[in-house]
Amino acid sequence: MRARIFGRTGREVSEIGFGAWAIGASWGEVDESDAIAALHAALDSGMTFIDTADVYGDGRSERLIARVVKERGGTPPFIASKAGRRLPQQSVEGYSYDNLRGWIERSLQNLGVETLDLVQLHCPPTDLYYHPEVFGALDRLVAEGKIRNYGVSVERVEEALKAIEYPGVVSVQIIFNIFRQRPIETFFEAAKRKNVAIIARVPLASGLLSGKFRKDTAFEDTDHRKFNRNGEAFDVGETFSGVPYEVGLAAVERIRPLIGGDATMAQFALRWILMFDAVTVAIPGAKNAAQAQSNAQAAALPAIPQAVMDELKRIYDADIKPHVHQRW
Repeated sequence: MRARIFGRTGREVSEIGFGAWAIGASWGEVDESDAIAALHAALDSGMTFIDTADVYGDGRSERLIARVVKERGGTPPFIASKAGRRLPQQSVEGYSYDNLRGWIERSLQNLGVETLDLVQLHCPPTDLYYHPEVFGALDRLVAEGKIRNYGVSVERVEEALKAIEYPGVVSVQIIFNIFRQRPIETFFEAAKRKNVAIIARVPLASGLLSGKFRKDTAFEDTDHRKFNRNGEAFDVGETFSGVPYEVGLAAVERIRPLIGGDATMAQFALRWILMFDAVTVAIPGAKNAAQAQSNAQAAALPAIPQAVMDELKRIYDADIKPHVHQRW
């Protein structure tokens, strides 16, 4: 597993990390023993970065991570959490110092630590990025020793570009995959100039880019791929990257012949992300040990030939771009 530097923090993290949303909630039922095994397998495979949030299973994800880290001992991984989605209704005013401190105190307790490595604002309203007092509150929490660093998790490129104007923002988490390529255009270079780490989330487009789904694939009622297909619960871009399901399935079939060697489509999709040096870490989720191990193996794949990269761009431009590009 290769490592990349996490922006201005100077810390090294594995270029494939562990996205811990699925072991918390909203991806169907995940047995606790499977979740624990997935985390152990990820860390055994060389992953040193785990991304979670206080609302993933109402703290379940954070508590499972704490349990595994305690069981293993030794040097802990870099753990990034998020705050803000505990608000009953999203508003800029909700991101007050008192609220942020309360959410962070809860995550500290869940994770069993005195200081959080990284706290990310969890997809707040776009207008928040134009309110410097929110970032001032985060600076205060750094000074108090509650958090070492802070960043943002965004829906839109506009939000990412505005966020990195604040000197305390060390990282941006953004949806980036073969089906969501807009960050390449301007954001990546801007982030590199400011030495801001980039966390690529939803790297497999909610599993579409695993190549395992069909038109008749059934998802559980507790899986956002069923209950948020049209954005009923949160931003539709979080589910299948905002790509209409059958459009995505058709594009997957165009991609499938481009995969070389013994790689799975999921591994190929992760390797595509790693072709971009602006990306610090990609965070696929895993519901069990086998998925975590397979994700880690993507880092060992050879570089994707330029001709294949060009063809993937053509598929995106023709099939996917009209549905997602200007929206996010």
